[in-house]
Amino acid sequence: MHPGQISITDFSYDLPEARIAQHPLPERDASKLLVYREGKISDTIFKNIAEELPADTLLVFNNTRVIHARLEFFRDTGGRIEVFCTEPVEPAEVQQLMKQASSCKMKCMIGNLKKWKPGELLGKKLRIGEEEILLRADLLSVEGDLPLVQFSWTPAHFSFAEIVEAAGLLPLPPYMKREAEAEDEERYQTVYAQHQGSVAAPTAGLHFSESVLQQLREKNVRFEYVTLHVGAGTFRPVKSKTMSGHEMHREQILVPRSLVEQLARNEKRSTCAVGTTALRTLESLYWFGRKLMLNPGKHFDELFVAQWEPYEDSAVVPPAVAFRTLLDWMRENGKETLRGSTALLIAPGYEFKTANALITNFHQPQSTLLLLVAAFVGEDFRKIYDYALENDFRFLSYGDSSLLFR
Repeated sequence: MHPGQISITDFSYDLPEARIAQHPLPERDASKLLVYREGKISDTIFKNIAEELPADTLLVFNNTRVIHARLEFFRDTGGRIEVFCTEPVEPAEVQQLMKQASSCKMKCMIGNLKKWKPGELLGKKLRIGEEEILLRADLLSVEGDLPLVQFSWTPAHFSFAEIVEAAGLLPLPPYMKREAEAEDEERYQTVYAQHQGSVAAPTAGLHFSESVLQQLREKNVRFEYVTLHVGAGTFRPVKSKTMSGHEMHREQILVPRSLVEQLARNEKRSTCAVGTTALRTLESLYWFGRKLMLNPGKHFDELFVAQWEPYEDSAVVPPAVAFRTLLDWMRENGKETLRGSTALLIAPGYEFKTANALITNFHQPQSTLLLLVAAFVGEDFRKIYDYALENDFRFLSYGDSSLLFR
């Protein structure tokens, strides 16, 4: 069955609100860890994960960093307008946007949109060090899927990353139903977060402490990092009757050549993705390489995987061939870092090309993330979630973790 025919209501379960973790545990690595291996389930504590992973595993992390994407403005009348930055437009590349000075344009979700008229400038004063900055927001358009907002600031020499860090609020997921607090500034970031650009954390990585990372190094577990900037689409509910009516938002990814080199070697070892974003990035790399293999000599302005691409073309390209093609293309074009984007939907029926293990938290019912887990472990996802519910596991972003072997 084509995944477009899947009804999201078939991927549901009863999640009591009391099981949704509202705050992190005092210690990152103190969360429970459910281990699913060869159809069997056990549990331990996350700080013991080095004991569960085979030696010489390749562990792939997403090192994106969450930005202060929620900006609060007040109209002259006193009315409050909240602007939630979600998607870069000008510049369109996240890394460039974060470095942009003077002004930029973004698609945004806006609270109290009806009260903000196109052409009406909103202002906000803030301080960075000893300097006072005036940040302005101009609503350019309300057409399309999200309103378009232009931000400008004076003095103009500050980067947009510096502006949002000083002016904005950390965007906790809507199911937490609370404002961000001081603890979230540290705990809603992974310890290895580096590149600013996400509006939600890659939460599977929140459990890793420096102590756990050191234990993994001592076991000869190898680390690689990708960057997928998580967009607000990760919280977007599936409202259509079947998945064919749901549009996955495009997300930008950056991948170092060193990771592609490791995948191209085709070594017989375990590869574990830390989180659904890392797994989607790994799988997207295969489709990039496949596209290059099947279109020799064609120029691509950007490598991109469309939502349904894996399900609609039957041409077979072995993973090792796809990764070698991608690596050769990077070398020929002098690319140390691969930049592309993906709207890949991983759902039951998908055939995985890369990771055989996944570290991930427990996801919302009827979500695309739950579809990914179901694709990874098959129908046993129901057994896994039943076990977690029956054994007091905590759910969602600040909840407990699982290590799933395909």
